[in-house]
Amino acid sequence: MFFTKDKLRGRLDEVALYRYEKTYPIRNFQTAEDMDGEIAARPDNILYDNELTIGENWSGRDRYVWLKTTITFPDTKTGTRLIGYFDFGNTGDGHNSGFESLLFVNGEPYQGVDQNHREVLFPDSFAGKKVELVFRLWSGLEGGGTPTIQTHQLKEAFIGYLNLVIDDLYFTSKATLKTLDQLEEKNPTYAPLLQAINRAYLAIDWSTPGSEQNLASMATANQILQAALEKMPKNFPIKVAAVGHTHIDVAWLWRLKHTREKAARSFSTVLHLMEDYPEYLFLQSQPQLYAYIKEDYPEIYAKIKAKISEGNWEADGGMWLEADCNIPSGESLVRQMLYGQKFLREEFGKPSSFLWLPDVFGYSWALPQILRKSGIKTFMTTKISWNQYNRMPHDTFQWRGIDGTEILTHFITAPEKNSRISTYNGKMTARELVGLWDKYQDKEVNQELLLAYGYGDGGGGVNREMLEMRRRYDAMPGIPEVKPKSATAYFNDLHETINTTDQYVHTWNGELYFEYHRGTYTSQAFTKKMNRKIELGLRNSEWLSVLANLKQGITYPTEKLAGIWQILLRNQFHDIIPGSSIKEVYDDALIEYTEAMTENNVLISKQLASLTRAAEEKITLWNSSTWTRPRYIEISPENPADHLAFYDENNILLPAQKLVNNTWLIQHPNLPVLGAATISVKETPNILGQSSFNYNNKQLETPFYQIKWNEVGQFTSIFDKKNNRQVLAENTRGNVFQLFEDKPMWHDAWDIDLFYQEKQNEITALDSVEITEKGPLQFTMKQVLHSEKSQITQWIHFYHESPEIRFETEVDWRDRNQLLKVAFPVDVHASEASYDIQFGNVKRPTHWNTSWDYARFETVGHQWADLSEKNYGVSLLNDSKYGYDIKDSTIRLTLLKAAGYPDPDADLGIHQFTYSLYPHQGDFLDGETVQAAWELNNPIFTSNGEIETFSLFQVTNPYVMIDSVKQAEDGNGFILRLHEFAGTHGEVTFNSDYTITSITECNLLEENETSLPTPTFTIAPFEIKTYRIHLA
Repeated sequence: MFFTKDKLRGRLDEVALYRYEKTYPIRNFQTAEDMDGEIAARPDNILYDNELTIGENWSGRDRYVWLKTTITFPDTKTGTRLIGYFDFGNTGDGHNSGFESLLFVNGEPYQGVDQNHREVLFPDSFAGKKVELVFRLWSGLEGGGTPTIQTHQLKEAFIGYLNLVIDDLYFTSKATLKTLDQLEEKNPTYAPLLQAINRAYLAIDWSTPGSEQNLASMATANQILQAALEKMPKNFPIKVAAVGHTHIDVAWLWRLKHTREKAARSFSTVLHLMEDYPEYLFLQSQPQLYAYIKEDYPEIYAKIKAKISEGNWEADGGMWLEADCNIPSGESLVRQMLYGQKFLREEFGKPSSFLWLPDVFGYSWALPQILRKSGIKTFMTTKISWNQYNRMPHDTFQWRGIDGTEILTHFITAPEKNSRISTYNGKMTARELVGLWDKYQDKEVNQELLLAYGYGDGGGGVNREMLEMRRRYDAMPGIPEVKPKSATAYFNDLHETINTTDQYVHTWNGELYFEYHRGTYTSQAFTKKMNRKIELGLRNSEWLSVLANLKQGITYPTEKLAGIWQILLRNQFHDIIPGSSIKEVYDDALIEYTEAMTENNVLISKQLASLTRAAEEKITLWNSSTWTRPRYIEISPENPADHLAFYDENNILLPAQKLVNNTWLIQHPNLPVLGAATISVKETPNILGQSSFNYNNKQLETPFYQIKWNEVGQFTSIFDKKNNRQVLAENTRGNVFQLFEDKPMWHDAWDIDLFYQEKQNEITALDSVEITEKGPLQFTMKQVLHSEKSQITQWIHFYHESPEIRFETEVDWRDRNQLLKVAFPVDVHASEASYDIQFGNVKRPTHWNTSWDYARFETVGHQWADLSEKNYGVSLLNDSKYGYDIKDSTIRLTLLKAAGYPDPDADLGIHQFTYSLYPHQGDFLDGETVQAAWELNNPIFTSNGEIETFSLFQVTNPYVMIDSVKQAEDGNGFILRLHEFAGTHGEVTFNSDYTITSITECNLLEENETSLPTPTFTIAPFEIKTYRIHLA
């Protein structure tokens, strides 16, 4: 009615004008172009050959400019602080675009300066001295999309005094008014608080603004306001634990090299503010960032370590970096923890006790077990608040994982009750402090909440205003108590609260499916493909390196493998591998992936060469799998003869077929597990058998199937002869390429929205059909199809002793805003489908009964998905894809997406991938889907020469898979990791062709736990087991 708050807001704006005394305006700067844009450039030996004046614009894209000035600081002045103010350009709210800079003082990194950090406090020791100020300005990028020049203006720069009393009045008044905005007028605190600030401001004399009289009256007003606030009760019993934070995406709308500079700027700011705010506690996750700083800015790193020792800086978080948890394999997630925890322990004295993953796009059901076996007790995220359809019903709860392991899980709930999206980038506002509690769903269990505050995504972190406002809010009536608290201390106290409460604490049993960003299973397909190939390649190079060490005494290549792993782990960051970064990030990723692949292949070749003896007409076959089954192997004999025969180690003739590319396909019945056997190659008269396949007029007879195609190359019938039933549902077609309009509402590369299915077309333009292979082992049909812009070439393989139908595919992808899927409607009725995930599998509904069901219209699967009845099922395998949807009886695999943002050219070009239809008896366990998918992804590899037949390790339980064989990180013995994938208890015995001298069970960090007298143990459903083994 009286507009009191509006009046006071205007008065506050006037008070703000007198916080600074601008003693030394800086009119111009010497400038120099930083043409190289090198990481960690220093202001040494710079040739300053130009000048920029305040008021001038400067522009560029990814441009670096040096600004320099040397000034004499004024003397100290009672009641003030020396301060600088620098307004040089525009910075995005999350530091996602625009200008940033690093200030060097007398040659040393001092503080980040940007739109959100314009103030720089200087010590009294600078008074009366000449000081060199050098800024390394970065123009920034456009934040995704079309490359755009960024234009900024040098608006203002000065050195002067900060009036501490007026500054105090300003922040106290601002906190008071912001608190009033959050209180209802009926709140008993509202009227006294409004009266207190109004009375205080009535004491300000505005007759001569800026005069001594005016400034003195502001000091009086501050005294009145402070005295009134001290007398008022808090009236808000809830506590907020405040930890400073800056979320730095290791790459996203900027490249890895930019992140290294963002870290330097952000960390310099943190360190500088800690000098004036000793209570300031700061959390930074991601050891990758610390590793960058250690290499690039050792002087900053030394200060960080000092602050860690003093307790102000918390280096935690668990993983090497905040990795995506959908795409990486189980072993990759283990290595994220292993390398992350190892770095934290070795560099800072202790590993993390919590996993800090605020911004990832999904949460594997395997995580609770991985975390608990890596020393993690607590899990924190906020991203799941972005769910499209369903809000998680609790914010503090026990999350039960795939094996039954539970981990305490907590969601940060800022900024407010009515905000669907919660944030990990708090601004220390009254809205957040009240909203944390209003939105929190477990009030009866816990009355202390965590707030992470500081600019983030692109770094930046806490500014001085946030620290000042925290001090004010801590004492402000009507607002929760706001104390600095480390995340470790908060989570420890939360555990104590949960352990001692007599209230119900919810347990969530199942995966934490993120109902958003479903396109990240598919975008930037090459990253997914390279990730999987390198994951599997590293598994091979590690066990072969163990073998080379045992057989030949060759030193295990610890550093080389660690370097390859770190490339892989770095690119598993939650904006790189999901496909949601700018084009330049993927240009860099391709270079890194190529380097990793090349180095790993060289390593494998060296190990193979060391393990085999030269021998003419001998080829060694290497089996990296956990089982022995008949396997098809494509080999390239040195002998170019048209008629060759292949014999196993027992001189038994192996089935063979020469292929059109002059390689040979052979079948071996039982290669040893994690081992090798040598075959012999001999010239021979034509002894090849007759073809097992008969093709005529779009119909094919194989040992397994009767197949029919229509005129556009789609399957119209797949009759399973051995099981006497149709694979495809009646009156449907299989291997149908479906194109959908893909125009999500908000996030192009990230999202697939449910309405994509409203506009569907099929690719039916069949250009050619050709029979390329027809022999005793394999029949291959080549088909070429096209859409309006893209072309699909496919080689469809059938085998004489395998039910797998393999679709080797090449797509020249030129479409935009389109989604490509392949569909198989199958004659299987089941309300749930099974999907391969890390260290196991998960069942998801095939119906849309509830919003929780249809929210999963696109889900993630690794090497396979399966739809089975009790006695029959169909699996769809793949070698590099992750997006599946199975509704009713239709199984679909998402092949390609065509996003236009943030990379306008995303996924354009040639893609090569393979998927397989795999009908089987029984469910996916009876049908050995897991084994078939592994064999598609990690085929038998070969080397010339011979070796004695051997097996490094074998396990007796058919439902146990060996995930890793490597040297222990400390060099003491070898590590064997395995997991159960059927969801059953069982006994396991592992054996080796070497003598096992000792066995010690350890956790995922390779910390010893229990000695085993024998290599026999019991394993629980989906349990991960890790053993340290010594062999002789």
